[in-house]
Amino acid sequence: MLSEARVREVVGSLKEPFLHKTLAELNAIEEVKVKEEKNHVSVKVQVARTGSSEQLELQTQIVNALKGAGAATVGIRFTQLPEEVLAAHRHAEPEQEKNLLNSQTTKFVAIASGKGGVGKSTVSVNLAVALARLGKKVGLIDADIYGFSVPDMMGITKRPVVRGEKIIPVERFGVQVISMGFFVEDNAPIIWRGPMLGKMLNSFFNEVEWGDIDYLLLDLPPGTGDVALDVHTMLPHCKEIIVTTPHPTAAFVAARAGAMALRTEHEILGVIENMAYFESKLTGEKEYVFGRGGGEKLAEELNTEVLGRLPLDQPDWNEEDFAPSIYQKDHRLGKIYNEIAEKVVDCLNK
Repeated sequence: MLSEARVREVVGSLKEPFLHKTLAELNAIEEVKVKEEKNHVSVKVQVARTGSSEQLELQTQIVNALKGAGAATVGIRFTQLPEEVLAAHRHAEPEQEKNLLNSQTTKFVAIASGKGGVGKSTVSVNLAVALARLGKKVGLIDADIYGFSVPDMMGITKRPVVRGEKIIPVERFGVQVISMGFFVEDNAPIIWRGPMLGKMLNSFFNEVEWGDIDYLLLDLPPGTGDVALDVHTMLPHCKEIIVTTPHPTAAFVAARAGAMALRTEHEILGVIENMAYFESKLTGEKEYVFGRGGGEKLAEELNTEVLGRLPLDQPDWNEEDFAPSIYQKDHRLGKIYNEIAEKVVDCLNK
């Protein structure tokens, strides 16, 4: 069984990727916890620059080193080294290129779900549009790299252009969008391993000219796989919204995504219950097709609130400006999304 001293010894021997000093020399191991019953080790490490590919490489080194020393599972959180430490080693740190990951003004919100089919991408695109309607500068990353759907849902037919060394995202309904779908021909399947997914996601942050945006939304893949883990690592201050349906099983599975967010210290802004009910246009009677209570139960379990409940309904399609999943501002769901967007803005500005 690993002791805290042994963990510090193993991790402390690794070098911080920017200052080229060992983590022990920088006193960069902020916290160590060892759970003996599960042989689980969690560490909190400080680095010169969070949300970078170098940080991902260090993460891999730490995991491999600790597992090689006997740990069964490893959890890692990264924070920024104190300014006084950075100042003392400023000569060793390369000048930081301005990009989205080190923006001091952009707020990051990940839209997550435990399972597919609950309408997570529909929520992502409509929440992004609702924020734009509130006058916010909004970006949206379709981070569901295997199951990309955002361009089709928003009726985007253009492709990004390259200006210099940067990719210019496509703007639609006031939202700047980037998606793996822009770089795949004829809806071809993506057959990649985890590290390649992480590199692509890193490119979405570093190689896209986002400009000054207020909110960046990330439509995550369902579950708790490689992409979700990379987002947690790259964006330690990212907030999360969990999408579920009222069905108990969907809420139960969604709790895993919520638990992952909490474990990696991502604050959960709230839960959105999609497909909450069907309301007859003839009688006004509500039918709870997928059951009731899933959203409330999930919010209670995650110690958060239900931001909104969305009934089953179709957007009003316009053949001249076709966007099959976007609700108009005056549609009843468009109004609900506007209310949710206002709540999200309030939560992020507290």
